[in-house]
Amino acid sequence: MRTRQRVLGSSRREINATRTIAAALGVFAGVSGLDHGLFETLQGNAPTPGLFIQSIGPSQRMWVYGTEDAFTLVPNFLASGILAMAMGVLISVWSIGFIHRPHGSVVFLVLGMGLFLVGGGVAQVAFIALGWAVSRRIDRPWTGRRNFLPAGVDRVLARRWWALLLAGLAFGVVALEIAITGFVPGVTDPDRIQVICWTALGAMLIVLLLAIVAGAAHDAERQAHQLAVRGPR
Repeated sequence: MRTRQRVLGSSRREINATRTIAAALGVFAGVSGLDHGLFETLQGNAPTPGLFIQSIGPSQRMWVYGTEDAFTLVPNFLASGILAMAMGVLISVWSIGFIHRPHGSVVFLVLGMGLFLVGGGVAQVAFIALGWAVSRRIDRPWTGRRNFLPAGVDRVLARRWWALLLAGLAFGVVALEIAITGFVPGVTDPDRIQVICWTALGAMLIVLLLAIVAGAAHDAERQAHQLAVRGPR
């Protein structure tokens, strides 16, 4: 049992946390873009009312605030939806497999801008911007955290980055579900539901920011360990 725990701990220590967090942000943005695109296609081959649209049309809407606002340069719901879903898939695939490569962060940003411009959702801008910023720090851990984090806190965070990432994504899934369906157990007032939705989204961003700091601490420890194992050259 102890041997297995040591193996799991060692394998987890070798994970590039910053890359994982950047990929997770990209996938979340991609999935959200898929959601917007799907509902836009359900509105059919109809012209959009302008640049700003409601991805969920009146016939698909599940609650009064469940509109999923978006921006699109494509003047047709069906075309905009197909493009948004395609961009959602592309940014998810790129985030998982290629964001760490040379110019990976630049391509990620271009894909994110494309997702926004074809109806992938307004809120995705925050996740794309954050994912892009994090992707630029892959293999270059942020040392500025040491200016305001005691060494003990830094070490604790380094061991909790994965838990913070999972918690942040869980808040995001809850916010996305509420935004679409308006379902909160035991709550029927739309205004209260909207507050809960925004609270979940805010909690997601706060926890993800903690995860980013924790991931930087983890990667600094990982690189120090790798240097120690290799020894002086």
